[in-house]
Amino acid sequence: MTTFSDFALPAPLVERLTSQGIATPFPIQSASLPDTLAGSDVLGRGRTGSGKTLAFSLPVVTRLATSAARAAAEGRPRRRSARPRALVLCPTRELANQINATMEPLATELGLVTTTVFGGVAQSRQVNALAAGVDVLIACPGRLEDLLGQKHLTLDDVEITVLDEADHMADLGFLPGVKRIMDRTPSTGQRLLFSATLDNGVDVLVKRYLKNPVTHSVDEAAAPPPQMTHHILAVADADAKKRVVHELASGTGRRVLFTRTKHQAKRLAKQLTSAGVPAVDLHGNLGQGARERNLAAFSTGGVKVLVATDIAARGIHVDDVELVVHVDPPAEHKAYLHRSGRTARAGTGGDVVTVMLPEQRGDMKDLTRKAKITARPQPVAPGDAVVMSLVGEVAPYVAPPAPAAPQQSAPKKGRRTGRQGSRPGGQAGGQAGGQGGQGRERAHDPSRSQSRSAEGRQDAGAGSARPSRRRRRGGRGRSQSGTARRD
Repeated sequence: MTTFSDFALPAPLVERLTSQGIATPFPIQSASLPDTLAGSDVLGRGRTGSGKTLAFSLPVVTRLATSAARAAAEGRPRRRSARPRALVLCPTRELANQINATMEPLATELGLVTTTVFGGVAQSRQVNALAAGVDVLIACPGRLEDLLGQKHLTLDDVEITVLDEADHMADLGFLPGVKRIMDRTPSTGQRLLFSATLDNGVDVLVKRYLKNPVTHSVDEAAAPPPQMTHHILAVADADAKKRVVHELASGTGRRVLFTRTKHQAKRLAKQLTSAGVPAVDLHGNLGQGARERNLAAFSTGGVKVLVATDIAARGIHVDDVELVVHVDPPAEHKAYLHRSGRTARAGTGGDVVTVMLPEQRGDMKDLTRKAKITARPQPVAPGDAVVMSLVGEVAPYVAPPAPAAPQQSAPKKGRRTGRQGSRPGGQAGGQAGGQGGQGRERAHDPSRSQSRSAEGRQDAGAGSARPSRRRRRGGRGRSQSGTARRD
């Protein structure tokens, strides 16, 4: 049996993997490691959950440690400010964090530094990390291009570039940005591209940036893993669907429920929690802090149910997800496979359930044909044996948290900022600070900046600023602040 010690990997990496219970490589790792460690360009094809992250993380840190040792022997610095030596491009924030979670412990063993760059958060910490010097940069294309444009880093020292989930970056429209970024990396560096498919322009990336790549395809990427069992539950109406979904969420094991929209994901997570099934949501409307907290709660077992949208499907890499539920069938078969890939990972088994309304039968038939799924719809009602067998052991009821009591603040006393004798309409003092004062507060409140574009004209009655005002007879007018002025 092949083990990681059979490859030219540094002993600290093998020991680290062994301490994590990882001794036997997956097929994509066994197939690609000899070539990636030798410095060849590699095209790795495989479905979600096949072990691609470790397949490129091991050679990246190994080769960087070797070049760092060579630089130290020659009297050159191991790393330089704002000049990463390896770049990993991926489509989503969640995936960037997941890659870093795999790579950072390995890099630390060899004295290397990793960092992540993505949007949705302030860039200051990312800029500071880059300025301090990093070996491996794991980035999403959008924010990386922003920082490159601001000259916060250069890619001139990149020795290895990895494109992970290249097909998903193509689906999201990132390929033009990926090309611009790749053009900034040295053409002499090693390039590794991992993708489930080569459509939507991914083949162009291969031809343009990989030199005589060695291809490793360990399975048919368009087919689901054999350990994955598919079920299509045909319900009578929307009410039956809601009850069946709640039952499927009520088991003790980890499960991921997918909806089509962010609003549906948020609403379903709240409904489940209110019904005694703690759930968290994951979608594009959440800030980065909330996304990380929710994913951490699910990963650590604090909650067993995650309700997510398609955009988050590729970034959820959590072990032991026993059930995936398509609350809303996806629009196309690739999304179905990526959603379903949250279970039956790393050789384990898992169930995938699609809840189908009568009007969705035709679309499901087309989807299953393209996804090469042989499951047939089976009519079910809430509480049926088929449903409960998928639920398994029902988790105990958890009382939902009590809603926070609304805080009542004491009325604020107005401040007199106008002169005595000013016209009443221009007073900043008076009752509750005066309407002119309210208008100024509203104009400087950043939380209202978006709503003001739609409401700007209505605010005139509350003293908000206008570009110009008519002058009154007698030469007397008002300033934009609402305070009377004298000619």
